[in-house]
Amino acid sequence: MNDILGADAARWRTVLGCTREVIESYGYGEIWLPLLEKTELFHRSIGAVTDIVEKEMYTFDDRNGDSLTLRPEGTAGVVRAFIQNGLHRAGPQRLWMSGPMFRHERPQAGRYRQFHQFSVEAMGMEGPDIDAELIAMGAALWKRLGIDDALTLELNSLGTPESRATYRAALTDYLRGFEDALDDDSRRRLGSNPMRVLDSKNPALADIINGAPQLPDYLDDASKQHFDGVRERLDALGIAYTLNPRLVRGLDYYSRTVFEWVTDRLGAQNAVCSGGRYDGLVEQLGGQATPAVGFGLGIERMVALVEQAEASDGFAPQVYLAALGEAAEAQAPLLAEQLRDHGRGLRVQLNAGGGSFKAQLKRADRCGAAFAVILGDNEVQTGQATVKPLRSDAAQETVAQSQLSDFIRERLRGDSP
Repeated sequence: MNDILGADAARWRTVLGCTREVIESYGYGEIWLPLLEKTELFHRSIGAVTDIVEKEMYTFDDRNGDSLTLRPEGTAGVVRAFIQNGLHRAGPQRLWMSGPMFRHERPQAGRYRQFHQFSVEAMGMEGPDIDAELIAMGAALWKRLGIDDALTLELNSLGTPESRATYRAALTDYLRGFEDALDDDSRRRLGSNPMRVLDSKNPALADIINGAPQLPDYLDDASKQHFDGVRERLDALGIAYTLNPRLVRGLDYYSRTVFEWVTDRLGAQNAVCSGGRYDGLVEQLGGQATPAVGFGLGIERMVALVEQAEASDGFAPQVYLAALGEAAEAQAPLLAEQLRDHGRGLRVQLNAGGGSFKAQLKRADRCGAAFAVILGDNEVQTGQATVKPLRSDAAQETVAQSQLSDFIRERLRGDSP
């Protein structure tokens, strides 16, 4: 487990804030959940024969002898809350939660035993449109954070439990023919969860896995139609994806659409966002049958990608406000607040301590700002400000103060001619 402080804490705040804004822009509401849940919840949802349940959960008995577990993932808790609070009576639900999760994993780069996730869940909607919406949300978030070039989308369908059972039988028969060549983990999974063998990272098993039967060949007609609907919507949105017939996801509750946003910039830990449908989970945990789909975002991995993409100036002020003259110095704090209020998240640093025009521009450049906004006594009288780009050769422009926030946001998005 680790501390987050200093510059890292500032980077986390920005990533968390951007993520919340994007999720809520799609109409999803926040839900707060306890860190501790009854252990049975995760046995019933994740699956007893999974690495998480068998090896990784922090589980203990409390003073009453009840078995409790620090949550290892978010979906099970959201579904439990959905059932206990009767949320189905209010119609379809779009929910999100965030916070720490806990797994006793082998420590390695970028992976901690306390880690943090966003969990985004949509319940009560069975069509492919909601699957595509969640994937589009991810694409919008990557663009907002400036890491869209670092991530690619992998897509698959697991079909219904019935079609998957037929596939599991075929896969088991195939793998039995190579049982002596399988490693201990894969042999153990062969009898309980053979699809997890396809998740093996053992390079010695690559040829065996590549030759295995492919799940899409066993899909039922309804699942094929649903998957086609997801793909058609992604195509219409211009969201590129790769079909990965080996993508099965590590948790037992998934069905039909599954997806992962992956990167090649974080070493072996390549999945940044993983999700899919879990249409049977609400009923499995004691609720009414309810279609559902969701995903989990790994915050540590998002932060690592943002840090790589934006280097040391990723969380620098976007605007440095320089003021020259008594009238300008008096008005500058008001203009800075106006930019922050109306600029929807603009990071604005106001010059402090006076200084010449040259000195203030040096400070603006040193802090990493994209633009210097220059306010002099003349600009105060005319209601304007001068915007000087600091990271390009573009010419400075004079802009009405009332239009300044929109002007700067357009330039930050690269919308200038």
